[in-house]
Amino acid sequence: MSKGRFGKYGGQYVSEILMQALIELEEAFEKIYPTQEFQREFTELLRDYGGRPTPLYHAKNFSKVVGFKVYLKREDLLCGGSHKLNNTLGQALLAKKMGKKRLITETAAGQHGLATVMAGNICGLETEIFMGVKDIQRQASNVKKMKLLGAKIRPIKTGSGVLKDAVSETLREWASCSRTTHYLMGSAVGPHPFPTIVATFQSAIGQEIKQQILEKEDRLPDAIIACGSGGSNAIGAFKPFIDNAEVRLYFVEGGGEDLNAENSAAAFQLGRPGVLHGSLMQVLQDEHGQIRPSKTRAAGLNYPGRGPEISHLCEIGRVKPCYAFDNEVFEAVKIMCRTEGLIPALETAHAIAYVLNHPEEFSSDEIVVINFSGRGDKDIETILRHFYGA
Repeated sequence: MSKGRFGKYGGQYVSEILMQALIELEEAFEKIYPTQEFQREFTELLRDYGGRPTPLYHAKNFSKVVGFKVYLKREDLLCGGSHKLNNTLGQALLAKKMGKKRLITETAAGQHGLATVMAGNICGLETEIFMGVKDIQRQASNVKKMKLLGAKIRPIKTGSGVLKDAVSETLREWASCSRTTHYLMGSAVGPHPFPTIVATFQSAIGQEIKQQILEKEDRLPDAIIACGSGGSNAIGAFKPFIDNAEVRLYFVEGGGEDLNAENSAAAFQLGRPGVLHGSLMQVLQDEHGQIRPSKTRAAGLNYPGRGPEISHLCEIGRVKPCYAFDNEVFEAVKIMCRTEGLIPALETAHAIAYVLNHPEEFSSDEIVVINFSGRGDKDIETILRHFYGA
């Protein structure tokens, strides 16, 4: 597999202006990441600031509901409330060692933006967050947290005012200021080397799952289920298991109201390969090749592309692409709340919903790990409106 490519997917489809920044980033990552100094500092940050390792929790009550043993990888317990901090601490530390003074990034659900300003503050870097105006409205609590932590929020009104548009604007900004600024990409998307960098930092999730499940069960799980659009939490959970063919891997997208609805984000069902934000990947697009927006209830699943590595793994059959519909997702939130006392993020609830609605795919003697990628504080108003009209 050539550098920056996963089968036919990946690459660097960018302007010449950005190529130098990407080359600099790749060289810095390859030089700095393997050093003992970086590994020590990164590990200490993940442990002492982030709270790693996160627990692998046997959800006994939920397991009784579905009829097989389910473990939850508790990324919701990572500082900030989601898996996002794994990547932001790594990239912020890298940017600091590259001599950068400022971080810019995009966010939708707000968890990545929050994690970026947290990491930026730790590393002494200014932070500016690009966020679609629609996402600013529906993720108000995270916007308030980011502002409190000192981030500058740049509202994006172009296009549909969602994540896709925020990514486009962040790339434009980076092209003008890459000498002093690092674009802290939030998911395993974008031009090489971003997908590799993000997957590397997020693979802490899967490495811990493997160690913890062997300690608890003395064997690997039969299946790992993770939600995703760009796919950072999924590839992080999957990557250490890719060569373990006996472990089934499920990638759950946002199905929206149904597959025919305009808010469906099921790119593996409805899309096809195309270039988006500098990378060839599976993309939601219309018959003319124009990007098709989605408006699922989970802001973090509205990116229209799937990371190149996830795209490749689904194409070769190593990962099964799946989806969950909105009504299933809200029911999954309720069941997880009532059985385990945990409120999942709406994104996370897609993975839970798939397990609940497809019991035929798992036998009673199997062990299943759900990557519990984030907590639901940010979605509480949406959840309450759905159930109670509050």
